[in-house]
Amino acid sequence: MARILLAEDDEAVRSFVRRALESAGHEVVEVTDGGQALERLAAERYDLLLSDIVMPVMDGIALALKVTAERPELPILLMTGFAAEKQRAHNLEALTTEVLSKPFTMDQLLRTVRRALEKGASAD
Repeated sequence: MARILLAEDDEAVRSFVRRALESAGHEVVEVTDGGQALERLAAERYDLLLSDIVMPVMDGIALALKVTAERPELPILLMTGFAAEKQRAHNLEALTTEVLSKPFTMDQLLRTVRRALEKGASAD
């Protein structure tokens, strides 16, 4: 399955997402902010970046902009619980695969991840 970098500062959300993705057979590497995500992306290969929008150090939108400039083939999924942040992210539709609104179910998460991975594979 896929190797996914999960950038999420909320420990409860991060744990839920990691467990759901691992139950589907994915390998998940966790970081707590956008700065750590950039470091991991520079050092290792991933099939998907799944990032919260509101995080310390670097938010998910700034992270998506930077990652897309350096690795345009990498699918990016953003998550948020804030309507205003979701609107900001929708202005970046060309850069991100989808925005997942919190709270979400395990099924919604897995469906969205599967679609993002399929789009990423078709872009190769």
